[in-house]
Amino acid sequence: MKILYAIQGTGNGHISRAREIVPLLQKYGELDLLVSGTEAEVTLAQPLKYKFHGISFVFGSNGGGDKWATFKLMNLRRFWRDMHSLPLEEYDLIINDFEPVSAWACKLKKIPSVSLSHQCSFVSKNTPRPTKWSYGEWVLKNYSPTTHHIGFHFESYANFIHTPVIRSEIRSLQTSNLGHYTVYLPAYDDKKLTKYLNETDVQWHIFSKRQKTAYTDGNVQVIPVNNEGFNISLASCEGLLTGGGFEGPAEALFLQKKLMMIPMQGQYEQQCNALAASRLGVPVLQAIGDGFVDHLKKWIKEDNKIWVDFPDETAQIVHDMVQRYAR
Repeated sequence: MKILYAIQGTGNGHISRAREIVPLLQKYGELDLLVSGTEAEVTLAQPLKYKFHGISFVFGSNGGGDKWATFKLMNLRRFWRDMHSLPLEEYDLIINDFEPVSAWACKLKKIPSVSLSHQCSFVSKNTPRPTKWSYGEWVLKNYSPTTHHIGFHFESYANFIHTPVIRSEIRSLQTSNLGHYTVYLPAYDDKKLTKYLNETDVQWHIFSKRQKTAYTDGNVQVIPVNNEGFNISLASCEGLLTGGGFEGPAEALFLQKKLMMIPMQGQYEQQCNALAASRLGVPVLQAIGDGFVDHLKKWIKEDNKIWVDFPDETAQIVHDMVQRYAR
């Protein structure tokens, strides 16, 4: 059997999940990997068959995306060329994690593909989202269209939605509490964050997309994003302050760490994720500004840890997917 696994390369969550799924898929046949996107620091251990520019957004520095940088990065002519370069007919199974090049190539050629992603959980109307309609709903539906769906979310809102894939390296971590707080807020400048965090009396580890070398400012350590360092910090922290992503919050909840989320402004999926997490009891702030330090100090004082049940079902999910959808 020949399998194509196409992965979104914007942000680190998709690649992080793929690190767990790739070895499982390799047991079923010859596996080719495709990544499109330009904004991930985490990498796969296995070589890529295809690396495409894709369609990415660029993180801003004040809580949202950088629209102008995103527009300049877009190259629809290259997207069209890459889409038509894929020899999709030679694959028995095409799996997609919110990756648009292969998804649209499959759609145009009427070749079935399986979405194995967090984003496809929004196919269900039961998945939490704001009551007010947003163009983001259209993006989730059309950015990476597939014929079949296997979704992941904080809860199983429908029968095709599973609880999060928690990587083996996270499940095997020895946790402790050294008292510090871990921070991953890629849409905020670390210097802006440091200004606020210095007003508290706890230690902070900021993992920054912008810095190439680590530095310390008062009670704040700023560290370039790296998978191993982040895992060590998370395993030994009191809590995680992060955006409205999915994998990072899910791992913090699994490790029984306190969690506070600040979804990106104008990013619909993150707003949806934050809403779903808030229903579990996770505190959510909409922006960093006036009153932020007071919210932080309150969160630090509270012992707001949330119990979740995220069983290790990934191998069974992959097995069932291969058995059901391979041609």
